[in-house]
Parts: sequence; structure tokens; C-alpha cells
Amino acid sequence: MTVPLLQVRGLKRSFYGIHAVNDLDFEVAEGTITALIGPNGAGKTTAFQCISGVVRPDAGSVIFAGQEIAGCTPNVISRAGLLRTFQIARGISRLSVLENLLLYAQAQPDESILSALLRRGRTAEEAALARAWQIARKLNLLRVANNPAGALSGGQKKLLEIGRALMAEPRMIMLDEPMAGVNPTLSGEIAEHIVGLREEGVTFLMIEHHMEMVSKFCDPVIVMAEGRRLTQGSFKEIAENDQVQDAYMGRRRWA
Repeated sequence: MTVPLLQVRGLKRSFYGIHAVNDLDFEVAEGTITALIGPNGAGKTTAFQCISGVVRPDAGSVIFAGQEIAGCTPNVISRAGLLRTFQIARGISRLSVLENLLLYAQAQPDESILSALLRRGRTAEEAALARAWQIARKLNLLRVANNPAGALSGGQKKLLEIGRALMAEPRMIMLDEPMAGVNPTLSGEIAEHIVGLREEGVTFLMIEHHMEMVSKFCDPVIVMAEGRRLTQGSFKEIAENDQVQDAYMGRRRWA
């Protein structure tokens, strides 16, 4: 039996007595594009915050690639190979696209005299620069590589978010609404990049409200409601599920 790349067990997080995430359980298999969906207030973003180390969970276990990461800081989690993007792009607007990518290069050496004498710093900088150019080319950001990040379109900023995660050489990327605020043309391009990266070995867990994108590119689909996992399956299975329809539409069933 294949061990999941990510395992979330009994995850809990409350704010002022309100359970945002309440005993959440789910798994993400390696090599998948897994969707995490649910109505507003279901706890999806809080779950992302807890898994990625931005917020410390009150209880529960998060195991990534066999390592317990619940309660670890974001830098420890990213070094383990689990990266995330944010719904609102967090690039440094005054820096160029290339400079933003370079900020996320891994294994950057110190600036000691010994490193300088041995050219360790120069070698690492050259490798990071080469990788940044490679990622810019891969994500169709080459033509804007020297432009300030603040001048990018919404879709290009989302691509830069993915690019920064790729600089850290991840095994898995958590995407927080990668299509939000993006025009349909760039949404399709982003989806194609995600599929291509999955084929290269990157696993994805994605919060997304655009059901057309979820139906085309995500399998399985995990549905959250009231801080818990409601159900999981293919998009067709969850679309036909009465509990899912009730959670989204707010209907009460009397039968």
C-alpha cells in the first residue's frame, strides 16, 4: 500500500472559541492534483495556514513525506519540500520578477571570507540565477523578467507565486485559489502549467472555487464543511452528493 505524501489527522484550530478547523482528516497522494473545496467559512484557508506553519494548530498531526510537521515553522516545512502560495500574491512589488525568484533560492551560502575565497557564494549565485531564468522561461515570464513585480497582471502575479515556490525545489505545492481574479485565458495557462508540473513530479493540493477548473484538472476532490471533511471522491461523485449540495446551497432536507 502506497503511503500518502501528506497525511492530516485530527487537525484543530479555534479562534475566540469558534472552531475554524475541527478534527479534520484527509490525505494527499503523491503525483495528484487534489482539490480542497467547500463553502465560504468551511475552514479551508485555516487548514492551509496550519499545514504550512503560518498558524500553529491547537491539536492534530500533519505528516509530510514521513515527517511530523505540525507546529513547525514555515522555513522548516519549506525545507522539507512543502511549499504554498497565497490567494493575494506576496511578491515584493519594487523588485523585478527575476529578483523575486532569486529570493527563494535554496541553500544560499553565507558571505564569510572563507566562502568568498573558495568561490562557494559565486557558484551558488550562478546556479540560482540559472534556475531563476529556467523557471521564468517555463512559466512564460521571460519577457517580463526584468519588470517590477508590481507591474504584472493578476495572472502573471499568480505565475510568479508558483515560480517562487518552484525555486525551493518542492515535492508538493499548496495553491490557495490560483485562478482568483485571473482572466480566462491566463487561467487556462496556469492550469496547463500545473498539469505540466504534476507530470514532472510535483504534487498539488489546491483550494479553488472555479468548479470548471476543478472538474477538468483535479482528482480527487475533498469537500470541507464546518471545519471537517464532508466527503471525498471524483468531481462527478461529489457533484451528485446530496450532502455537498446541501453544504453549498444551505438547504435543509426534510425527507
